[in-house]
Amino acid sequence: MVFDFLRRGAHVAAQADVPEAKASATGPVVSYQTSGRVAWSPRDVVSLTRTGFSSNPVGFRSVKLIAEAAAALPLVLQDRERRYDVHPLLGLMTRPNAAQGRAELLEALYGQILLSGNGYVEVVRGEGGVALELHVLRSDRMTVVPGADGWPVAYEYAVSGRKHRFDVTDAGSPICHIKSFHPQDDHYGFSPMQAAAMAVDVHNSASRWSKALLDNAARPSGAIIYKGAEGQGSMSGDQYDRLVSEMESHHQGARNAGRPMLLEGGLDWKPMGFSPSDMEFQKTKESAAREIALAFGVPPMLIGIQGDATYANYQEAHRAFYRLTVLPLATRVTAALADWLGDHSGDVVELKPDLDQVPALSAERDSQWRRVSDAAFLTQAEKRHLLGLPAVAEGDEDG
Repeated sequence: MVFDFLRRGAHVAAQADVPEAKASATGPVVSYQTSGRVAWSPRDVVSLTRTGFSSNPVGFRSVKLIAEAAAALPLVLQDRERRYDVHPLLGLMTRPNAAQGRAELLEALYGQILLSGNGYVEVVRGEGGVALELHVLRSDRMTVVPGADGWPVAYEYAVSGRKHRFDVTDAGSPICHIKSFHPQDDHYGFSPMQAAAMAVDVHNSASRWSKALLDNAARPSGAIIYKGAEGQGSMSGDQYDRLVSEMESHHQGARNAGRPMLLEGGLDWKPMGFSPSDMEFQKTKESAAREIALAFGVPPMLIGIQGDATYANYQEAHRAFYRLTVLPLATRVTAALADWLGDHSGDVVELKPDLDQVPALSAERDSQWRRVSDAAFLTQAEKRHLLGLPAVAEGDEDG
């Protein structure tokens, strides 16, 4: 899978060296999948999104839980001297475009990163290079165009055979590319959905097996054995067709559940059941669900998966979810957005989640504020720095 990504990057780089041809002209149409493993679903972004998000309740809930929680975090904008209540960047984040608010934009961005490992944000600039709008672009439609030195020189966005090229060689790139860590790819990130792909296949297969059992629950689970009066073991064509017709009309389907069978003419019913090993698929399904949740960093008990005793209670799991999953993602993304937008405006500011307004972390923050406040050996400036607050003027330090 990852090597196909590298092959795609190498092919794009080769195309970029030819001035007559558009770089990465065939990049968007290259799909990657594991060859020779027909039992597993394809590993491209579109297929993984369909099987792991649209068709899997555990993957769907994990992505939604993280994206919605991260998008709902209150944000603060500050520099070394002050924390801003009013700022053009805050206004842009509050209303990034005509169709979305801050929560909708960030939820889409976090969702793209979780599903594909990559998030792309486009800025629409006005006169003087002022950022007017922000738009999240679909990761499956974007292709990185690397230059001769390996660094991206452009991004190509392909939709229905049409392409738009974003040049990023000039100062103030129109595209902000936020990617997850990938140990074997220089241009694309590695998503939790890719890590959970095998568990998703197992969980979906177990669900289909359960559905098949429900569909066939009214059909007798056994074998009809024919033994004629003279010992023959085969039926005539007419006898076989009549038996199949009666089975389909009287003993198949939910409405015929529990209906007794009337056998005649040398027919005998031999019931067959599942062995304990055959019934292990339910435990396998629960194990796969737990693996999917863990790949995304969601404590299984938060999405109703039973049997997980990692955390003592729901509150502890909720706090760990924010501390280990939501906050690292939100902090990294908002910092990248602030640096990128700062290149357009010239402002050096920090955009980050406001930890003091996260209910799940209130107990930790109260304890931290109390410890810092009681530390008499620290100056006022040092205390503010430890709490993540901007510095104050020297004359106000003791105020």
